[in-house]
Amino acid sequence: MNSQLTSAQVAFYRQNGFLIIEDFLNESELETWRSAVDEAVALRDANRLPEGAYHLARKVTAGDEAVFRQRINLWMDHAGVRALMLDGRLGKMAADLEGVDGIRIWHDQALIKLPWANPTTWHQDNTKWSFASEHAITIWVALDDVTIQNGCMFFMPGSHKKRRDDYPAAGNHVGAMFEAYPDLGEMEPVPVVMPAGGCSFHNGLIVHAANANMTPGPRRAFTCAYMPDHSTFNGIPNVLPRRILDTIQTGDPLEDEDQNPLIHTCDPTRENLSRRV
Repeated sequence: MNSQLTSAQVAFYRQNGFLIIEDFLNESELETWRSAVDEAVALRDANRLPEGAYHLARKVTAGDEAVFRQRINLWMDHAGVRALMLDGRLGKMAADLEGVDGIRIWHDQALIKLPWANPTTWHQDNTKWSFASEHAITIWVALDDVTIQNGCMFFMPGSHKKRRDDYPAAGNHVGAMFEAYPDLGEMEPVPVVMPAGGCSFHNGLIVHAANANMTPGPRRAFTCAYMPDHSTFNGIPNVLPRRILDTIQTGDPLEDEDQNPLIHTCDPTRENLSRRV
């Protein structure tokens, strides 16, 4: 795994809100990731989330997969994915890019654009999550070659510097955000084309979207969203389980190790929590 970041890469990320690393995984590592994710998705079947009384848990229907096949928190119920996601090197990369002293998993996702799948509308990630932070960050790992034709992402460089909580639900309208924020419509997006085994990091507030898959093959990706340590609950349930929602209030810290494990910290008093792999 190419986990060493240069000062130039960190500076580029902080200025633009994203970073592309084309040689992130070698061939052997890529096969390990593919095997673990494919098996975990198959075992999850039609359940978007792990078993349990989750706020958003329900069986997935055919219409739900018109944009992508999504399976969340596979680290919780698949040992192979768990080993990948609890790797402290990933947490350190995320922390270094965002300049924070600790990183927790928010949730992982398999995001598979099936053949001929619809585009993903323009959005920010962190506005939907159960914590609000300028330093949320996501890694997005390409399990297949990602091209313009099969559904690559697009980033609006620098758009992570402004939080946009009040835009209308996009629905099927790809450019709904631009109606609320005309300034975004003046920007030139950057396509995130990369080979299988490459990855990108992006800030939780960068405005991004993805093309339709205009090919007969799937575009497989695996992502993990990270939350800075010491983040607090903002009242949005999102993917939190009922057992947590029933016991926390707005402003309480999100530090349940079974839900949001700490995978990297610079604090020696908390270091033992992050040593899992």
